[in-house]
Amino acid sequence: MENIAIIYWSGTGNTESMANAIAEGIAAAGGHADVMPVDQCSPEQVNTYSKIAFGCPSMGDEVLEESEFEPFFEQAENSLQDKKIALFGSYDWGTCQWMEDWCDRIKNNGAQLFETGLTIQLTPDADGIIACQEFGKRFSSF
Repeated sequence: MENIAIIYWSGTGNTESMANAIAEGIAAAGGHADVMPVDQCSPEQVNTYSKIAFGCPSMGDEVLEESEFEPFFEQAENSLQDKKIALFGSYDWGTCQWMEDWCDRIKNNGAQLFETGLTIQLTPDADGIIACQEFGKRFSSF
């Protein structure tokens, strides 16, 4: 069984809900994921996982959260080569450009990107939770 982490930042709880539902999907597929907010994880801990799902909502001008998540991710991304990475996050408005840019960053770091990122507008409803759970199941077998 692979060592899986779900590391996220959530300002309103939307991305946290997504993280927990993704973990439920991983568990339903027979796996286990350590779920932690970014402030409870160090960039060095990234080295202990073979699969990582990172979650961050779109902020401002469609960028990652800049005070906590971006500095963490910037330090951690040097350790992502050859790891299996999934990305997810919520957004309020826009075209999800932040997710496209984030996926490109992952590919440029030599990591194996899982799908093209999961985005949900605002709070995940029942269908959104199911989408997150299914995402987790698929990521578990990636």
